[in-house]
Amino acid sequence: KAISYLKERNITGETAKIFSIGYAENDFQSLNKSLSKDYAESNLLDAGLIVKKDKNSYDKFRGRIMFPIHDQSGHIIAFGGRILQEDKDKPSAKYMNSPETKLFSKKKVLYSLHLAKKEKSSKDSIYIVEGYMDVIKLYQSGVRNCVATLGTAVTKENLIQCFRYTKEIICCFDGDKAGEKAAWQGVQNIMPVIKDGDAISFVFLPDNYDPDNIIEKGGKDLWEENINKKISIEEFIYKKFSQEFDLTSAAGKTQYLQNVNLLLKDLNAKILKDIITEFLKEKVGAKYLPNRKPKEVINNKKFKTH
Repeated sequence: KAISYLKERNITGETAKIFSIGYAENDFQSLNKSLSKDYAESNLLDAGLIVKKDKNSYDKFRGRIMFPIHDQSGHIIAFGGRILQEDKDKPSAKYMNSPETKLFSKKKVLYSLHLAKKEKSSKDSIYIVEGYMDVIKLYQSGVRNCVATLGTAVTKENLIQCFRYTKEIICCFDGDKAGEKAAWQGVQNIMPVIKDGDAISFVFLPDNYDPDNIIEKGGKDLWEENINKKISIEEFIYKKFSQEFDLTSAAGKTQYLQNVNLLLKDLNAKILKDIITEFLKEKVGAKYLPNRKPKEVINNKKFKTH
């Protein structure tokens, strides 16, 4: 069943091996029995591999395709599981991650960063997408400078990690409201961590399309066609605020500028801050000159008022 599912999703055996994709049997005690020979129950609970209810313990992941989650060094620290067969009588989450443990915090980990950081293309840019399968399909198509968040928005920790290996982060989101919300959280989170010389851009994919769909439809070429439509952080900020405020009125422009200042207050990259500020002010015709004292003397001649 597991192999058939992966074949249906056009995942090759070679790719499955690279990502160590596996399968958790649809059994409550399979993993528990196998590991209990070498590990105490408390170890398995601490690792998030089993769950205990009342006095009984059982496997957390059952009947799922398994995606190991690695740290930056390539050590497996958690798992993600995708359900193979849905039960209408007992609905279950399509995707499930390991719980938070001493080894794993989902906001601090990016799926496949251990692979992406080895790619030459990552020095120029790293794509952040939203799912395991998106990363896997992109990788298989030759786009290997990509990572995925683990059920959260792009966090400060994610951004700091990526900027260790790249000059530009390109966040790829669905073009719906949820995608825009996630992207905006990324904008807010990047302010304290971005440095002069770093870049962040955003790509909003067509409705009902994710990277997996795009690769299926048009391969790497269609992916790059969408990436070429990326927008800069300053363009995204303007797009959001211009929709929220009436920029035809003085009051609306004032609210716009107040929100720009509030958003950028934590931005420590001085050059970048000046450039973004000027761009956003010019967009609404509010380019400010530096404060100057009124000139009382012109050509050394005093003017009298009449």
